[in-house]
Amino acid sequence: MDDRSPLDEAGLERLIPLFYARVREDAELGPIFNAAITDWPEHLEKLIAFWSSVMLTSGRYKGNPMAAHLRHRAAIAPDHFDRWLALWNATTAEVMMPEAAQALQDKAARIGESLSLALFFRLGGAQGSAAAPAACPVGG
Repeated sequence: MDDRSPLDEAGLERLIPLFYARVREDAELGPIFNAAITDWPEHLEKLIAFWSSVMLTSGRYKGNPMAAHLRHRAAIAPDHFDRWLALWNATTAEVMMPEAAQALQDKAARIGESLSLALFFRLGGAQGSAAAPAACPVGG
C-alpha cells in the first residue's frame, strides 16, 4: 500500500515539518537554519502557508521570501541551494504521491532559481560574463 500524500493541505502539513527536521539535522544546512530561525513552530506554519499559496493557490501566505533570504545573504552560499534542493527532492519523493512530488520539485527549482539570481547574480568579472548557480529556497 502506498502511504504517500496527495498535494493538499494535509500532505503539506506532513511534508514540511519532516523536511525541515531533516534540514535542521543536516551538517551543511542545519547551522544556517538553526541560527536564522528562533521560533520553529511559527516558521513551519509560515512555510506550510507559503507552499499552500504557491501550490494550492490558497492565498494563505502573507510574506516576502526574497526579503527573508536577503537578510541572511552573508550566511548563504550557492552550494547550500543545491543541498536544500537535493533534500527537498528526496523528501518529496518519499512522502508525496509521484505527481505531487514532481510538481513540488519543479516549483522549488523555479523559485530557487529566482532566489539564487537575487542573491548571487552579478554582471562583470574578468570575462564580463554573468554567473548564477542552480538553486532552491532555503527558507522564508
